[in-house]
Amino acid sequence: MLLDVVWIAVGLAGLFFGGNWLVKGAARLAQTLGLSPIVIGLTIVAYGTSMPELLVSLQAALGGNADISMGNVVGSNIANIGLIIGASALIFPMFVQLQFLNREIPIMIGVSLLLFALAGDGQISQLDGLLFMAGAIGYTAFSYLMAKRESPELLRQTQEFTAVIAKPTNRLLNDLFLVGIGIVVLLFGSDRLVLGAVNIAEALGVPQIVIGITLVAVGTSLPELATSVIAAFKRESEIAIGNVVGSNIFNILAILGIAGTIIPINVNPRLLQIDMFVMIGFAVVLLIFCLNRRISRPEALVLLGAYTAFTIYTFLPR
Repeated sequence: MLLDVVWIAVGLAGLFFGGNWLVKGAARLAQTLGLSPIVIGLTIVAYGTSMPELLVSLQAALGGNADISMGNVVGSNIANIGLIIGASALIFPMFVQLQFLNREIPIMIGVSLLLFALAGDGQISQLDGLLFMAGAIGYTAFSYLMAKRESPELLRQTQEFTAVIAKPTNRLLNDLFLVGIGIVVLLFGSDRLVLGAVNIAEALGVPQIVIGITLVAVGTSLPELATSVIAAFKRESEIAIGNVVGSNIFNILAILGIAGTIIPINVNPRLLQIDMFVMIGFAVVLLIFCLNRRISRPEALVLLGAYTAFTIYTFLPR
């Protein structure tokens, strides 16, 4: 069991550093090739921070550990709002742009409801996966078109934040190496994390779904946590909240889309009875908190408290 704890720690470190190297290398490469900061922010940075969730869910599904695969996605979406938005708004209250209130958060809620509907038969089928993938492509294209119409302030923050992550080096081989080493470390980290999580669940007699929706989910959300906390300290709340909302949409559409297209994923009844309702509930609460165009520190404490209560409840014996 001690070895499994070590594997989990190694896996989490691999996901964090591998994801960071991949995003930096790919974003710098894109800058060198002349892509605009908006495109880099919407694609490479947004998708790159979700690579840990993708690789963990894919490896878990291929290894027959569907509970970890699905639990990771649902748990990450819960942690992204309860833990990451909560922590970020506690550092500095978030000011919410109208685009999040009128468009992005409602899309996130709609995508969450779509997941609940498609998972109702107990499986994410390959057809469901293809539908999700089509949605991911459509959402990315839609976001690109809408980005051209955003407020100058939001565009400025996106450009500045992308520049911090991706200062062009004009060293093509160095950037390619960073991308390559990031992918290798991510693959190794996701493999070790899944292995350690499965073995820990068996040793403790804890259902895999519990480990997937808590430990694994928080681990794969580390890149989003780092990105949003950095943005919060820089008082760039649009980046902090946009990172989370975009990640939650991507987690369902792209991650379950890719994984479900490759192999059908069975859905644990617990997810349909409890956890997906919690995921949708957190999304609705976030929308309510955003109605006054600001997420305050007391509201941040509510999110953190609710996430803590959910985590404790998850580990209670049934």
